[in-house]
Amino acid sequence: METKYAIVDIETTGGRAARDKITEIAIVLHNGTEVLETFETLLNPETTIPYGITELTGINNEMVLDAPKFYEVAKKIVEMTEGAVFVAHNVRFDYSFIQEEFRRLGFTYSRRQLCTVRLARKVFPGYRSYSLGNLIASMGLTAGDRHRAMGDTIATVDLFERILAQSGTATKEIRQMVNLGVKESKLPKNFSLEKMHSLPEACGVYYFHNEAGDVVYVGKSLNIKKRIAEHFSNQTEKAAKLQAQVDDVSWEVTGSELVALLKESHEIKKLRPPINRAQKVREYPFVIHYFENQAGYLCFDVAKPTLKTRKNLQIISAYQDLAHAKGWLKGAQKRFNLCLRHCHLEDRNGPCFDYHLKQCFGACTGEETAVDYNERAQAALLALDESLLEQDFFLIDKGRTPEENAVVLVKGGEYNGYGFVNMSEVDANDFEGLMVAIDPFDSNPEVKRIIRRFLAGRHALRIIKF
Repeated sequence: METKYAIVDIETTGGRAARDKITEIAIVLHNGTEVLETFETLLNPETTIPYGITELTGINNEMVLDAPKFYEVAKKIVEMTEGAVFVAHNVRFDYSFIQEEFRRLGFTYSRRQLCTVRLARKVFPGYRSYSLGNLIASMGLTAGDRHRAMGDTIATVDLFERILAQSGTATKEIRQMVNLGVKESKLPKNFSLEKMHSLPEACGVYYFHNEAGDVVYVGKSLNIKKRIAEHFSNQTEKAAKLQAQVDDVSWEVTGSELVALLKESHEIKKLRPPINRAQKVREYPFVIHYFENQAGYLCFDVAKPTLKTRKNLQIISAYQDLAHAKGWLKGAQKRFNLCLRHCHLEDRNGPCFDYHLKQCFGACTGEETAVDYNERAQAALLALDESLLEQDFFLIDKGRTPEENAVVLVKGGEYNGYGFVNMSEVDANDFEGLMVAIDPFDSNPEVKRIIRRFLAGRHALRIIKF
C-alpha cells in the first residue's frame, strides 16, 4: 500500500492556535512520486485580521468576507488528509491550528506528522537557515506567492520531492520521524501509530493499562506524546517491561508541571502500579541521613542504601544523584557552621579545614560541646527536611488552556490540594474564591518535598500568601 502525503500550509490571524484563526489553507496530496490532488481556499476567520498580518500576507478583511468558514471545508480537509502523513514546513504550527479548529467544532483531529524543517536539516545539512524563504533562495525552490497558502505549499512540495530523491537517507529519516522513533513491532497490539499521534503534546499525567485494564504504570511529562514515544523506542529494562505489559494508555492534561508531579505522586500511592513500585527507589537512590555519634554529636552523611539497609537509616531527604545530595548537605553545613567531619564532607583526622578558618567552632576537637553544637545541627536537620512547609499560601501556575491557571494550596504547613481557575475572573485577594476552586488531596512528606523543591527551582510561580 503506497504512502500518501498531505502537504499543507495555512495563513492565520496570529501565532497562537488557541487564540487565533485560519484565513487560508492549501493542501497538495502526494504519493511520493506525483501530485494526486490539490485544494486551496480563503477562510473567513470570523474575527478581524490585524493590519500587520495583512501587510505580511496580503490577505485583508474584505477578501475573506464571503469566504467559507472553517466548518464548511472541514469535511474536505478530513477526506484529503485521511490515511495520509500530514506534512508541513514547521509542522507543529500548521497542525496545531487545524487541530484547534476541529476541537472548537467538538471533534478530535489526529494525523501522523512530518516536518520538512527537521527533515531538510537531516538530508541537506549546512544551510545557514532552514526557513522556507531562505531555502527558496538558497536551493532555487519553485514557489508561488510568498506568505500565501498555495504559494508556500508549492515550495514545500518541491523541497519534499528533492528530499525524496535522496532515496535511502530520506526514506530512513522519514520513517524515523513519522514513527516518532518507534518500531511498530514494539507497540502493544491495540496501540497504533495513529493513536500515538493523537496523544497531546502538553504537560500532564499518563497511565499505562494492561489487557485487563489495570494501571501498571503512571508517569508525568511536559510533553505526553514525546514521553510515551520514548517509552516504546528505548531499549532499557524499564522500557522492556512496559512494552511487554502495556495494552492501552489514558492521560490527563494539567498544563502545570507542579500539578502533574503532585497528581502523579497521588495516583502512584492510590493505584500502586507494579512497575512504579519497582522503579521508585531507583529514581531517588541517594539520601541524607542523620545519627548521633558516640560522643553525642548529631552527624549527617550521604549514602546510597539498598532496600534492606535503607530501613535502618534515619533518612531526612532523598535525591536523584550524588551531586544534588552533597550540594544540599554542603549548603546546610555552611549556613549553620557545622563541622565538616561531622557532616562527612571531609575525611581526615584532627581539626577540620573550616576549624582553621574559624567557621567551625571546634566540635571536631572537642572544644565545642555536643549540647551547643546540636542546637545548630537540629536547625540544619529542619532545613534539610524537604517535607517542611512554612506559612499559608497559594501557588499560581499556568493551566490547561491559555485562559486558565492552576492553583495549589498550602495551609497549616500542609499540602491541601489543587484546582483550576481563570485568574482574570478572580481577585487575587479573594481567598475564599480561590479556596472554592481547590479539590482536596491528602498531604504527605513526598508531596511537600515536591512543592519545596519546586519553590527552590527556577520556576515562574506566583505566590499569594494569606
